[in-house]
Amino acid sequence: MTAAAAPPPDSQHRGLVALLPAAVQPYALLARFDRPIGWWLLFWPCCFGLALAGGLPQRWDLLAWMVLGAIAMRGAGCVYNDIIDRDLDARVARTAARPIASGAVSLRAAAIWMAALCLIGLFVLLQLPMLAQMVALASLLPVAAYPFMKRITWWPQLWLGLVFSWGALVGWTAIAQGGGLPLLWLYLGTIFWVVGYDTIYALQDVEDDALVGIRSSARALGRAVRGGVALCYAGALGGWALALWQIRPDPLVLVALLPSAIHLTGQVVTLDPADSHDALAKFRSNRFAGLLVFAAMLVVGSSA
Repeated sequence: MTAAAAPPPDSQHRGLVALLPAAVQPYALLARFDRPIGWWLLFWPCCFGLALAGGLPQRWDLLAWMVLGAIAMRGAGCVYNDIIDRDLDARVARTAARPIASGAVSLRAAAIWMAALCLIGLFVLLQLPMLAQMVALASLLPVAAYPFMKRITWWPQLWLGLVFSWGALVGWTAIAQGGGLPLLWLYLGTIFWVVGYDTIYALQDVEDDALVGIRSSARALGRAVRGGVALCYAGALGGWALALWQIRPDPLVLVALLPSAIHLTGQVVTLDPADSHDALAKFRSNRFAGLLVFAAMLVVGSSA
């Protein structure tokens, strides 16, 4: 370790991470433990799948395992991403202070830390039914490819959608044997949600990304970004509505999505694309949006 790691501008560093010993803090920052929004957004799709498949409240234990798995594997993914992006990160103001890019953590130490996090993920994996284990393992290839997407496509957020929505597949197959239309619509709806909120997140980096040649949906949409996010959220609500309908074809089930529809609409209407602080706040508010969608899936899945 050659330098002390400074928290990035969007870090919630004054929380528990700040209480850790100084030698440990760079590793916590590398795994984004200072930004819990990431593991929340990875965890909620797992909850969607569990709830819609009718696994709750009987299998609350699976929720606990998936919390641990989301924290560990999101951390491992962040370490991997920072290893791949270390040169790009050093050229972008918001990411230049990341532990690898700043020199606070060596590549070797980062690789060891990533392996340790993956071992925790493996332990969680072994608690799941065999089918869910196989589905979870199938995510490794798209996860490994994600850091390269911003170099070859204007829509890396779409690839992130495939990856961050994968938990819905795992959660569903932890309860149900096989897929079907409910799972298909749930997965597609969640992909739209991820693309929408990560487009908002990417608004923070539009200027720096343009300077270093990083592509994003926020840059691709330009002045139409609010409309683009609106379409993504409409697609999300449509997919979720169809998933609920497949479980219980009753118009009343759609009422369960009304709170999340109001919340997502509020994000779009009040979004200021030119304000990076507003973009970050809107992005973080999707932790609550995930809770609202989970409640809808739980109500319908447990009553089917």
